[in-house]
Amino acid sequence: MNVSSVAVVWFGGHLIDSGQMPVGNLIAFLAYILQIMFAVMMALMMVIFLPRAVASAARLEAVLQTQPSITDPEHPVEPARMTGAVAFRDVTFGYPGGEKPVLHGLSFALRPGVTTAIIGGTGSGKTTLLNLIPRFFDVTAGTLLVNDVDVRQQPLETLWSSIGLVPQTAYLFRGTIAENLRFGQDEATDAELWHALEVAQAADFVAALPEKLEAPVDQGGTNLSGGQRQRMAIARALVRRPPLYLFDDCFSALDAGTDARLRSALKAEARDAAVVIVAQRVSTILSADQIIVLDAGRIVGVGTHQDLMSTTEAYREIVASQLGEEAVA
Repeated sequence: MNVSSVAVVWFGGHLIDSGQMPVGNLIAFLAYILQIMFAVMMALMMVIFLPRAVASAARLEAVLQTQPSITDPEHPVEPARMTGAVAFRDVTFGYPGGEKPVLHGLSFALRPGVTTAIIGGTGSGKTTLLNLIPRFFDVTAGTLLVNDVDVRQQPLETLWSSIGLVPQTAYLFRGTIAENLRFGQDEATDAELWHALEVAQAADFVAALPEKLEAPVDQGGTNLSGGQRQRMAIARALVRRPPLYLFDDCFSALDAGTDARLRSALKAEARDAAVVIVAQRVSTILSADQIIVLDAGRIVGVGTHQDLMSTTEAYREIVASQLGEEAVA
C-alpha cells in the first residue's frame, strides 16, 4: 500500500510539473488507490482466516457432540438408606489408553462414624482412588459400593447428593460468600452458614469483612488467600451435611494450629458421617480411626498410627521423612 502511494505521488508529480494534470486529480487518484488496496488487503485476510474458522468450527462441533462416558444407568437402583458407607471390593483402575493400571486390587471399607485417612507417596494413586467414589471414573475391574449399592447402578444425582467433596484445588465462584456456601445447600439459613464457617475456622476472617456474608468473591476466589479458599471450600461441604465427606488434601495451605483446630471441630461435626481424608502431612492424620497406606497403587498397610508404625515400613519412612527419626523411635 505504501509503495503504491509513493509510485502515484512520484508519477503524478511529474505530470503536475509538466502541466498535464491538475493537483486535484492526483489527490483523487491517491484516495481511490488506497481504497482499492485496503479492500484487497481485507480480502487476503479473509482468505487467511477462513481455513482457521472452518477448522475451529469442526472442533467445536466435535466437542458439542461428544457423549459423556459416565451416564445414568438404564435401570437405576436407589439406595435404601443414605448411610455414607463405602466398600471397595478388589477394585482395579487404569486410565483409558494407559499402559498399566493405576490402582491394583483394592479392598477396604469406609464406615459411618469412622475417619479414614489415605496417605502415600506422590503418584501412589490417592486422588485417583478418591475420584472413583463420586464416579468421576468407572472402575476397570471389581466393585465399588456406596450406600450398599454399586455406583454404576445409582443415578448420578442420588450418588452426588450423599457426598460432600472438597477437591485438592479449592475453587470459588464469582458472587458473594453466602452464594458460594449455598452451593452446598440452596435453602441454608445464615445461622447454618455461620456454623459451617466456625467449624471450618473461617468465621473470623469473614466477620472481619465489612459486608460479612455478602462480601464479594472474584472468579476462582482470587481475592482470597489459598488458606481462606480452602476453608471456604470446606465450609461449603459442611453446609450440605452429607453422610459422606471426601477431603482431597485440602488442609495443605493451613498452618499447624488452624489445621489442628479444624480437625478437632470437624470430628465433632461429622461424628455420624463417614470421613475420608487424603493427606500429605502425617500430622493431619495421626488421630484418624483408620489409615490406609498406598504404594504404587497397592495397599501396603491398614490400621491406626500405632499399628502401622510397628507393621508397615512404607509408613515408617513417611513418618521419618516428615517428623524425624525420633518420632519413629
